[in-house]
Amino acid sequence: MNQFNRRNFLKGSSAFMTLASFGLLGMDFKDKEGPIRVALIGTGWYGKSDLFRLIQVADVDVVALCDVDSKQLKDAGGLVATRQKSGKVPALYEDYKELLAKEKPEYVLVGTPDHWHALIAIDAVKSGAHVYLQKPISVDVIEGEAILAASRKYGRKVQIGTQRRSTPHLIKAKKEIIDSGKLGKISHAEVCCYYHMRNRSHPDVIPVPENLNYELWAGPAPKLPYRGILHRGWRAFMEYGNGIVGDMCVHMLDAVRWMLDLGWPVQVTSTGGIYVDKASISNISDTQTAIFEFDEINVVWQHRTWGNPTDPEYPWAFKIYGENGMLAGSPMKADFYPDGNNNGEHIHYPVVLEKEEYPEDVTEKDIEIHAAPATRGQMKNWLQAVENDTLPVADVLQGHISTASCILANMSMDLGGRALRYDPKTMIVIGDEEATTLLRRPYRDGYAHPEPGQV
Repeated sequence: MNQFNRRNFLKGSSAFMTLASFGLLGMDFKDKEGPIRVALIGTGWYGKSDLFRLIQVADVDVVALCDVDSKQLKDAGGLVATRQKSGKVPALYEDYKELLAKEKPEYVLVGTPDHWHALIAIDAVKSGAHVYLQKPISVDVIEGEAILAASRKYGRKVQIGTQRRSTPHLIKAKKEIIDSGKLGKISHAEVCCYYHMRNRSHPDVIPVPENLNYELWAGPAPKLPYRGILHRGWRAFMEYGNGIVGDMCVHMLDAVRWMLDLGWPVQVTSTGGIYVDKASISNISDTQTAIFEFDEINVVWQHRTWGNPTDPEYPWAFKIYGENGMLAGSPMKADFYPDGNNNGEHIHYPVVLEKEEYPEDVTEKDIEIHAAPATRGQMKNWLQAVENDTLPVADVLQGHISTASCILANMSMDLGGRALRYDPKTMIVIGDEEATTLLRRPYRDGYAHPEPGQV
């Protein structure tokens, strides 16, 4: 069990008080000789961002980085050296399996494209590491079941990057509006994303750059012709992810599930497709609606990558409706709106920033400064779960439920909008053999799909 120097773990009294006010503090951390040994697999934008948040809140030795893009890897190595206390450039690897075998890190952060999440997470857990895995945890449902099985079998803590669960203003809103019963009976929620984030280009096929091992980048997924946008624009293709639903709905659905303590949806239905942008190379939907049915509450998702948002104040958000009013929330803020029948006043919850405590946030390139406190909270909670041998707030089971629910929505859309009822005990779609076959995506030759009973 890893233990931490509390003085490094919680930097500064203001951060301490902020965390304490939102219930993010647990037991004291014990002293440990030396820093925790960490590796990052996938050194793109958000992988580095997650790593830098961890460096801010713990005594860390980044022992290794891995990426199939040699230029990106080298640049990341130099940047990490400027951020970690030792000033060392981590060991650099192209093959994550070699990294795990040689470096044996205690903690692994996974920031690769989605189609690599399952294999890397399972191998990292089997190597003995605790894992911070970006969402969505998988590209098919059975991959998620396998990650969950591995985490439980090997006793590793797997925290998922659904950091709305550690967002300070949302934690406060949950406590004061949801947990207090202020909304009354809650029986409807809406989640949405109206960002114009779908790639609308149609580039030509070009040679693969020398710095990119494209064969290894594709890994278990189909190896599409290389068009330049694939390396960093892979979210435009269902071959490598789960579309806007898998990228953005997973956050907001997970937030609603956390706020309302919801488990698996009873039924999932979805319709949509490419309705507007028919010219681009992207094959993910530009318009989609999904209904996640729970007991006496439906959570309804909608995204459009065109046109105006229904509410300009909340273009990527959740709205939870109760008999006494509505709670709206996003990474930027939250608002309680009473229904007008003497159920209180409007309450606004602004985003919590920590610029004074972490001034490096202000100058870090490409940082989502509004999300930095949430990610720091997520990292602290992960380390705390290891220390206390408890489940983290975004445990792999919770990440799996939210991810799989979004995957089922895409499956329903592809199957003409029919209702799907997934049974996690039998791992089948009840009464639907065709849908059950879609719970596993085919892997490319040379790669074996992980199975829950064989990890």
